[in-house]
Amino acid sequence: MDASEQLEIETRIGEVLKSIFDPEIPVNIYDLGLIYDISVDDDHIAHITMTLTAPNCPMAEQLIEEVKYKVAGVKGVKDCDLKLTFNPRWDKSMLSDEAKLELGLL
Repeated sequence: MDASEQLEIETRIGEVLKSIFDPEIPVNIYDLGLIYDISVDDDHIAHITMTLTAPNCPMAEQLIEEVKYKVAGVKGVKDCDLKLTFNPRWDKSMLSDEAKLELGLL
């Protein structure tokens, strides 16, 4: 896979992630800053590193399954390998400007 194809797939993944909303906050997980890394390898496996707003999030399992399912369905992706991390721990500084505006923080 060449660099332009990889970038195109990663861009599509980012757009899909913007359609997934945190169940407790009316903002998508991408703009919340929950997505730390998106990459696609030569085997067309999407590798996502993400966090949650809180380690004890009651909706964690459902959110993770939704990310895996939707990313695996992106054109050019064969499967999704999701890594959940709490390092660094999420905080409000990770919010995009769009999310800050939506939450009334700007």
